Amino acid sequence: MPRPKPWTILLLSLPIAGTAAAETRDVLFSANVAAVCTLTVNSNGTMVAAADLQTLSSKLVGGSPASLTLSTTGGVDLSLDPVTVVTVPAGDVSATSWTPTYSATGAHAIAEKAGATALAAPGTSTLSIHLVGAKGGSDRFSAGNYEATVTVRCE
Repeated sequence: MPRPKPWTILLLSLPIAGTAAAETRDVLFSANVAAVCTLTVNSNGTMVAAADLQTLSSKLVGGSPASLTLSTTGGVDLSLDPVTVVTVPAGDVSATSWTPTYSATGAHAIAEKAGATALAAPGTSTLSIHLVGAKGGSDRFSAGNYEATVTVRCE
């Protein structure tokens, strides 16, 4: 039998050593991040009495605001509830008008206010919460311990 020529062998081996057709597919990944807000209390506030004894305030010298850290994905509203839980000494029988306010620094810069704020952007901020109690007319704060609770909402 005659010996095949080298190019004939190559032609005969091409169909045997052929490559498979390549194929690709894309796959999708998805996520749904809910609007979330986390509040962490850093410190409680302190109020002091004004010289005329008609005001208790965290804004006066010697007072301090409460401090919270707020972390959010955005898409939430920040607000304060009206003050409803107050402890006063037995001698204080006159009405007090309580006004809580807040401000924020960090990812959300908010000037001091009492109303709600929509937080569209994600980020972490530090909140300062102030509280002022005021007596009207000739009423004065009595000697003793006062405590008021401010509820901070982020929802």
